[in-house]
Amino acid sequence: MALKIDPRSFPDPADCADPGDTGDTVVLAGGCFWCTEAVYSQLDGVRSVRPGYAGGTAETARYDDVCTGTTGHAEAIEIDFDPARIALGQILKIFFSIAHDPTQLNRQGADVGTQYRSAIFYASEAQRRVAERYIAQIEAAQLFDAPIATTLEPLARFYAAEPYHHGYAARNPSQPYIRAVSDPKVAKLRKTHGDMLKERP
Repeated sequence: MALKIDPRSFPDPADCADPGDTGDTVVLAGGCFWCTEAVYSQLDGVRSVRPGYAGGTAETARYDDVCTGTTGHAEAIEIDFDPARIALGQILKIFFSIAHDPTQLNRQGADVGTQYRSAIFYASEAQRRVAERYIAQIEAAQLFDAPIATTLEPLARFYAAEPYHHGYAARNPSQPYIRAVSDPKVAKLRKTHGDMLKERP
């Protein structure tokens, strides 16, 4: 499992795509968006993170509908970043090493269903290529004892989640789910990648 592997053992991305080619936003799905938002909000070069839904239609881009697991949507985050300060490859390195477990198929821990799948919703061929090559690097390094389940899916549209989901972990630090699932990921990021943080330890 990703959370049991030292994040420092993950290779740096080998892809040398021009930062301008990969754009300045990327949509990632890795389980509950409260937790992935909390991780990426810590990173220097990340301008904003929005929780939301990707993979389905506008008609079903609502939390209650997405929770049924029948809409095609995944809980996702849209990361707006400065490519001059943090490359897409580094964002993906954190995705695979800390933000979630990419070997779990249609689930993250106790959260089960296609809405919790591991997915990269690419907005361009350059994004798809960077993601595909980094997955190949991880597989070659044999870091996991199970296959990577992450899917690469073309981004049709990202739908922002309801306002109460935004900044949920930061606003609800005592919530049991946040303390049990989100906080350990943030703590691991701060311990292993202090040089990548907005606020250095």
